[in-house]
Amino acid sequence: MYYEDTDAGGIVFYANYLKFFERARTEWLRAAGISQEQLMREESRMFVVRSTAVDYRQPARLDDLLQISVVVEKMGRASVGFYQEARRQGQADVLCSGRIRVACVELDTLRPAAIPEGVLQKIAAAPLAA
Repeated sequence: MYYEDTDAGGIVFYANYLKFFERARTEWLRAAGISQEQLMREESRMFVVRSTAVDYRQPARLDDLLQISVVVEKMGRASVGFYQEARRQGQADVLCSGRIRVACVELDTLRPAAIPEGVLQKIAAAPLAA
């Protein structure tokens, strides 16, 4: 962890876990061959966070190296539910876990839209964890 991620006591600020989870999902999508920029440009669609539920168990601290997992729990026509965990690299204890639901929306209207079939196929074929 970086100093900017922590409070004055060197403990990671709780809201930063959502940023860590977001970055891990973005990298997971990239590894699955899904470009969010291309989705916006070619399909006029984008993913937005619909809901989150986060459980904080233990604090991460300054200089900890974190490993963030990404698992698809549920796929729908217009949304994907992810389960994510943050752990210190090489350790088994879960520091923080979260369930994040992302929705596919039309770029212009922000109304729910079906996830393009090719994107659904790539999500379904992607590894269960990152």
